[in-house]
Formats: sequence, structure tokens, C-alpha cells
Amino acid sequence: MKAAGRRRPRDRQRLLDQGRRQKMARSAHAYVRGNTSHFYEWLSSAPGHALPLGPGVWICGDCHLGNLGPVANAKGRVQIQIRDLDQSVIGNPAHDLVRLGLSLAMAARGSNLPGITTAYMLENMIKGYEAGLSHGVPDDDDIPEPIDRILQQAFKRRWRNLAEERIKDVTPTIPLGRRFWALTVAENKEIARLVALPETQELITRMRHRHKKDELAVLDAAYWVKGCSSLGRLRYAVLIGIGKHSNFGKFCLVDIKEAVVAAAPRYAKSSMPRDNAKRVVEGARNLSPFLGERMLAARFLDRSIVIRELFSSREPHSSTPPKTRSRSTVWSQFVDNNTTLDSLVAIRRQ
Repeated sequence: MKAAGRRRPRDRQRLLDQGRRQKMARSAHAYVRGNTSHFYEWLSSAPGHALPLGPGVWICGDCHLGNLGPVANAKGRVQIQIRDLDQSVIGNPAHDLVRLGLSLAMAARGSNLPGITTAYMLENMIKGYEAGLSHGVPDDDDIPEPIDRILQQAFKRRWRNLAEERIKDVTPTIPLGRRFWALTVAENKEIARLVALPETQELITRMRHRHKKDELAVLDAAYWVKGCSSLGRLRYAVLIGIGKHSNFGKFCLVDIKEAVVAAAPRYAKSSMPRDNAKRVVEGARNLSPFLGERMLAARFLDRSIVIRELFSSREPHSSTPPKTRSRSTVWSQFVDNNTTLDSLVAIRRQ
């Protein structure tokens, strides 16, 4: 798989489309996750437009299990929130409930759970939605035990290895392979421009344990093969050194993701940013404030993109001088936190 990281950029779209189809073919649940546009086509084809029309509020637009999970804010607090707002619009909240309910049902079916369990899950989804409207975010003492278990797991895992292969060089780099592909010269230049922006500097240094005068430097970057329905859009992982006078004793991993037109239907008279990246950021600030405060809308090669740091409650650093530190030491301090509410299906089975 080493050669996969050196795929020619002109081959990307074909390979990513193929990968998306393969992911969706794994299960009914994966198919539901990867077909947002088909979901709304199905809803619009329903006779008589059976769904009730709710008030015009910000909705996720793609509210399935994989998009719910632990999210940390700039101060290190963790809550279960929506983690992907690509489809967020001002629209009908019933769409989020139906999509989440369908995702729950497909996950339960794929796990061979009985129908009564599916009914119980959907019933509690509605009860939880009503409770949220009535009482807001629950106190820590009121969090259900399975949710609390996920929060504790996310908090304890912190940073861990993103690479699956052993890294031998002494220079901190992103290992090319199945998940990370090489960039073009133009992409490298554009990433360097983005990181040098004052807005990016402010975004990254606002995190706790950092100072607003810290310097940033791009140590490495790669095209990131990540997601399902979003495979095929621009996606980059950027390893950034943080410090002073080129002494980069701390590191962060930044996710750059292209924002495109939402498949979720919006209310005609709603007032939203016309730029897709600004719409995504505004949706995040309304629906997932922990995430929204760590996002930035920008332009990349004349496309709308969203920048966010993959954040942990503990700053990755080492007392070892950066020039003598192995790449495996650097990468072992990063987390690829895939903990989502999909885990609830397994918990429910237990």
C-alpha cells in the first residue's frame, strides 16, 4: 500500500468514487450514511408530503449516528454534539429526526437486534428530543450511563497514533499510504498561504496552553482519504509546529475540508450565508458550539473550505528536542478519535 500515497492527483477522483461505493456496499447502515442526496430524493417522493413542517431553525441536514460523538471546545471540555455540519441549513427539524431514526434502525438491523429494541431506541430518541427542547443540555449528573461511558472514553484516549505503520525518520511528517496521499505543488503552496493567514493564527493559538504570539509552521501536509459521502471533495491533513523562534515544541493536526452545496432542503425565505463554508461554520456555531468556535471559513484554490483543528484535551508535546524526536514519537501523541454513538448499538446489545 505504500504506492497508494503516491497516486497521481489526476487519478484521485476515480479512486475516491470507487472507495465511496465500496464503503456504502459494506452494510445497509453504511449505505444510508453515504447517500444523503438519495435520502432527500426519497423524502420528496413520498405522497402528500407526509412530514410535518416545523419552524425554520438550523438543522444538521445529515443527522446520522456517525455524525454524533464527543466534541471538545477550546478549553478542553467535552460534550456529545454533532460533528459534521456539511449539510447544515435553516430548514425543517423533522428531517433530522427522520434521518437519525433511519440511521438507528439500520444500525440495529445490521447488528441483528430484535425489532422491539429498534422501537425502544426510536421511542427514546423522541423522548430525548422533547427533553432537550424543554430542559436544554442536561447536567453531568443527568447524563445516561452509556453516553457518560463514551465521554469518559474520549477524554481518556486523548492523543494516539494516527499512522498504522512504523515511522523511522527523524523529521515529523505525515506517512503516505492508504489514508494519506501526496499533494501537488499548487496544493502545498496554498496550504502554506492558509496557515500564514492572521485568521488561522488566531484560530490555532486560541486553544488553551498556547499563546497568541506563538509561531506556526507547516511541517507536512497530505491529501486525506476520509469520510464516506464526502469522499471526492478536497480534504487535507496538515501537521503544524507551534512555538517560538523556529523551536516548535508543540504540534497540532489541522483538517481542511471542502464545503459544497447542501443536499438538505432549506426554507425559501431563510437568511443564511451564501458561501458554503460560511454556512457550515454558522450552522456549527448554532448546533455544535464546541465545534463551531474552532472552525474557520476560507478559500482554497478558488473553492470554499472549512479549517478546524483535531483537538484533544491535552496538548501534544515532548520534552525531547524536536530535531531529535522520531516521527513515531510525534505521531503517537495524536488521536484519531472515531468514538461515535454507533457504539451505543453495541452497548445496547450488552
